[in-house]
Amino acid sequence: MDNVVPVSDLRSYNQTLREVQEGQHVVLTKNGYAKYVVTDYEEWKKMKATIDLFSELQKGVQSHKTEATLSLDELKSHIKDE
Repeated sequence: MDNVVPVSDLRSYNQTLREVQEGQHVVLTKNGYAKYVVTDYEEWKKMKATIDLFSELQKGVQSHKTEATLSLDELKSHIKDE
């Protein structure tokens, strides 16, 4: 579960950063609303890679919806031609 703290707690940022661990995030609030997230760098890289992967998959889904599809024989022929 995420740890939620007010952004004013960053005055003692060392304590806040100690609470950041892999798989754990610290949500910083401003005026009572979630505003920022502090996370472990390795965790951030994993999240970014996941987002990038889903973005590419979404492009494929959109392409499938808008472009003509190939039969298996057409695909094989297309691959041989390259």
